[in-house]
Amino acid sequence: MNGIFFGIVLIAFLVAGWRQIYWRPPSADAVSPMQALANGMVETAGSSVTLAIGLVGVMALFLGLMKVAEEGGMLTIIAKTIRPLMVRLFPEVPPDHPAMGAMILNMSANALGLGNAATPFGIRAMQELDKLNPSKGTATNSMALFLAINTSSVTLLPTGVIALRAAAGSSDPAGILPTTLFATVCSTTVAIVMCLILKRFWQTAEEATPNEEHVQISGECHKDEIPDAADDAYPTWISVSVFVVIAALVPLTIAYGATISAWIIPGLMVALLGFGVARKVRVYEAFVEGAKDGFQVAIRIIPYLVAILVAVGMFRSSGALEAMISIIGPFTTLFGMPPEALPMALLRPLSGSGAYGVLASIIQDPNIGPDSYAGYLVSTLQGSTETTFYVLAVYFGAVQIRRIRFALVAALSADFAGIAAAVVICSILYGAL
Repeated sequence: MNGIFFGIVLIAFLVAGWRQIYWRPPSADAVSPMQALANGMVETAGSSVTLAIGLVGVMALFLGLMKVAEEGGMLTIIAKTIRPLMVRLFPEVPPDHPAMGAMILNMSANALGLGNAATPFGIRAMQELDKLNPSKGTATNSMALFLAINTSSVTLLPTGVIALRAAAGSSDPAGILPTTLFATVCSTTVAIVMCLILKRFWQTAEEATPNEEHVQISGECHKDEIPDAADDAYPTWISVSVFVVIAALVPLTIAYGATISAWIIPGLMVALLGFGVARKVRVYEAFVEGAKDGFQVAIRIIPYLVAILVAVGMFRSSGALEAMISIIGPFTTLFGMPPEALPMALLRPLSGSGAYGVLASIIQDPNIGPDSYAGYLVSTLQGSTETTFYVLAVYFGAVQIRRIRFALVAALSADFAGIAAAVVICSILYGAL
């Protein structure tokens, strides 16, 4: 991200400097290219703070609702639902091993948009998987598959993006729910298929099935750190039914997404609070506790927003963005990817905070806005793709994996599939340009 940040600033400065050298004022009150660059820096720095402050209320609302759901046990319910599928996807991992429980809880948290809760579970899953690794320093099939799924996991509720769209004045902030669901289903499917194919070409020592003594010791050492419910599972027919319902939602949201999107946020609040009441959660206290986290998150991202929005603002004010769009725009438009969305697609696998800042700058642009085709597309890209290189560095770095085998190829393939799926579904629902 350091190179990207400095590169954007340097290119903007050089372009503005070049234009300044050959600039001839058309009138006495004309603004020079370098002055326009300076003005753009100041304006975007101020607007980034304004955006973050406007984000406080919406983030507090959604994180408050998610806290109610979390205390009501929704994370556990999802974990028990997907356990039968996990046992089949990871045959090398014993069903009662702590790694299985950590992976299940990580994916459940990701599905609910609880990124802060997902990361600790993900790191713990990698640590437990490494105990089953016969070749230390080399990623096993299970590690690579887990990382690929983690970077493309199905997202049911992209709360952060919805909050940002609402803060940017969107009339339909939850309109990305159907597009995000479709894109993540496609990317996760590609991640799994690519891992199953690629592992044949990256041969390594097969993951040895640990003996009973090893499993028992691992379980005793870490069992208390993984919630007990992560080791339980609903009957297979219940899990299959849930997956069928989710699969049925994809064509349903494509057909009626524009109609049902207005119902999503009010219905979501009633449903999650009702779930909490049914589970005997003190919904008011839980909501307030989660809302406090929302305030802290919104304030914490101000430095990131200032950095990337100023850089993007410089890139736009210098004329570099306009030049880039004029060159590649005619080509990318043919595939439903407007040029202004390209920086988002390229930056998302590299930097989450950077992509978040680019998303904010795009949907705040008066010429684009959150409810345009480009606005829906970049919002879907943010909600349906992951910071692949960051996740790879953090998760593999936690267990000192140096040979990652096919993990990066599978993860980037899933990213590409997610981007392509986002273009397709946004074109269908909201029209390409």
